[in-house]
Amino acid sequence: MKTLTLTTITLLLFCFCSMAQQPRPVELHGFLRIEGNQMVNKDGIPPQLRGISLSWSLWAGKKYYNPQVIDWLTKDFKITLLRASMGVQPEGGYLQNRDEQMKLMTTVIDRAISNGIYVLIDWHDHNADQHLEESKAFFALMAKKYSGIPNVIYEIFNEPAQQNWDVIKAYSIEVIKTIRQYDSKNVIVVGSPRWDQDVDIAAADPIKGFNNLVYSFHFYASDPNHQEKLRAKAELAMNRGIALFVTEWGVGESNGNGEFNREKTAVWMNWMEKNKLSWANWNVTDKKETTALLMPGASKSGGWKDENLTEAGKYIKEELRLLNK
Repeated sequence: MKTLTLTTITLLLFCFCSMAQQPRPVELHGFLRIEGNQMVNKDGIPPQLRGISLSWSLWAGKKYYNPQVIDWLTKDFKITLLRASMGVQPEGGYLQNRDEQMKLMTTVIDRAISNGIYVLIDWHDHNADQHLEESKAFFALMAKKYSGIPNVIYEIFNEPAQQNWDVIKAYSIEVIKTIRQYDSKNVIVVGSPRWDQDVDIAAADPIKGFNNLVYSFHFYASDPNHQEKLRAKAELAMNRGIALFVTEWGVGESNGNGEFNREKTAVWMNWMEKNKLSWANWNVTDKKETTALLMPGASKSGGWKDENLTEAGKYIKEELRLLNK
């Protein structure tokens, strides 16, 4: 019998490991699209992306907008989705500091793409209707740059606060038109009234005439006001025919603090699994809040150990590693 050399054995092991390696999320799912009331992958199956939202690209969360953090979230937390939440209106945001915000965003978007995961480009602005021209200009740049890249999803209005659906709808149509001038197919996430909760109202009068639109739905799992009645709104919206995307949710209460109720959180997690909804958990920051995933002073370059994670961080990491395996 011929004896295998050490080099041959090493090559065989390398080939075996390469073949055994799972495909990356975008290789597995390809371009996403909307069919009826579901977001589906290239094979017509709901991909159920699960991941994490970076915090506002301002303040405490700003330092985590770097390639090392995206690599660590992909490798260690096993995310299949990253949400890049660009601060627009507060001091230092896009309206005041466009070049810095564009650099932060493109850095993490490009890294997510290179890691083979999906990325939400989030215009993180509660008053986006007041900044229509700036939003259109931003998404025109994004659509020109990322058209044809399956990883990219556009989120055009984060949590409209007081605006009614007519205002949100009119704004959204203008931004959708702008994106579709340059990108004909990538999914666009439309905001919903009352902090992305009243999806049933949007579903009663949905935007028509455009393909691949999904509606954002947000909740905070431990908030006493975000329980059965809120899930009923989402279910009514889906029954009315629109697709939903949980682009933000937290384990705490809607102010970012409050309790972390594991029982209530488990109910929400099971509900998202049952409905095959994709989601991004809020948020990567070391701010002292219930929904923050990192302890104060956690490294800005990833590599976090369990002692660097909050209770929320440990829980979300465990769930992502279990569900995305």
